[in-house]
Amino acid sequence: MNLLFVCSENRLRSPTAEEIFSAYEGIKALGCGTSSAAATAISGDLVSWADIVFLMENSHRNKVGKRFKPLLRGKKLVCLDIPDEYERMDPLLVRLLESRVLPHIPANVRKNSMANR
Repeated sequence: MNLLFVCSENRLRSPTAEEIFSAYEGIKALGCGTSSAAATAISGDLVSWADIVFLMENSHRNKVGKRFKPLLRGKKLVCLDIPDEYERMDPLLVRLLESRVLPHIPANVRKNSMANR
């Protein structure tokens, strides 16, 4: 399962999510940002690659939706409502990400992942 995490600059929130969920068996996770100054900027290739696109804020949903509308048909988009107020790998951010992302991942993926952690 390919998970794409989108924030603004790809420096704090989406890299944290990428690191957390890349450790799960059966999941490939990448982070990107909507800003042209992002460490990794969102692209059509990334959107096409993703099974689920997780957006940190509604503003990201709007930007991604406008820019990549044709590529988003049939894709699941999930707004996590996580504001830009956390440092990378902040324990609270990690807990928020896990609590808001895991419900969207098939139970068998989670079970295998948890057993191997």
